[in-house]
Amino acid sequence: MNSRVMPVVIGVLVLAVLALGSLFQVRETQVAMRTQFGEIRGMQYGPGLHLKWPLVDQVVKFEQRVVTQNYQGETFLTSENKGLIVDFYVKWRIKDVGHYYRTSGGIEDIAGSRLGEIVKDGIKSVVAKRTLQEIVVAERAAFTGDMFGRASESVKELGIELVDVRVNRIDLPDEVSGSVYQRMQESFRALGNRLRAEGSAEAERIRAEADRERTELLARTQRDAQLLRGEGDVLAGRIYSSAYGKSPEFYGFYRSLQAYRNALGREGDIMVVQPEGEFFKYLNSPGRR
Repeated sequence: MNSRVMPVVIGVLVLAVLALGSLFQVRETQVAMRTQFGEIRGMQYGPGLHLKWPLVDQVVKFEQRVVTQNYQGETFLTSENKGLIVDFYVKWRIKDVGHYYRTSGGIEDIAGSRLGEIVKDGIKSVVAKRTLQEIVVAERAAFTGDMFGRASESVKELGIELVDVRVNRIDLPDEVSGSVYQRMQESFRALGNRLRAEGSAEAERIRAEADRERTELLARTQRDAQLLRGEGDVLAGRIYSSAYGKSPEFYGFYRSLQAYRNALGREGDIMVVQPEGEFFKYLNSPGRR
């Protein structure tokens, strides 16, 4: 190779290396910062192609997506000094690259550990203000709402943003769960006895009310029946009297026939009497009338 061409080739290669060393690329899911001898020279580099000093600047890239970390078996004390075992998870992402790098060195595990301690302090303050029963019956949103607000303010010094905190499980230690369940059973048993007593009293009241209404209804019905029966008897007597006044002889004959039917009309009856007297007058001499 010609001695004149060699320096040109070398110069081109050096320029290419320097050009490549002065550029860095950031992906859509990343955020980057530029340091120079350990000092921060640029922050919040978004997606795209950026410039830096070759061989002098160092580029540190961080994931900007939401990170989820789980914390299991954490113990907290209630206002009654009873232990609770709480499993929870935290969702967070980087908000300020400078603060994040200074406080955690850009290591995700260190940031997650510090974030977990902050969230634990928030849960501890919430649990310490409530009894065991209040925590058990409270909704999860009400349980974590106050704690989430406090933790969100505290994690700003870490350069991260708290996205969500959720409680997965709340359990009791083995030495506490037995006594708690026993008290719950006694409480529910007392509630059941009270409800049964109230139900029995209400049933007796309803029965007494129904019996009273039944008695009143029967009394009114009998009264109305007696009134109707009396009015019917009066009307029947009036009709009989009117009919008797129009034809006394026919009325007497009709009543005698009814008496004969009732007294002599049944098969197998035997009467030993003398066919004389007023009762047999229509049998003895029917043609005379």
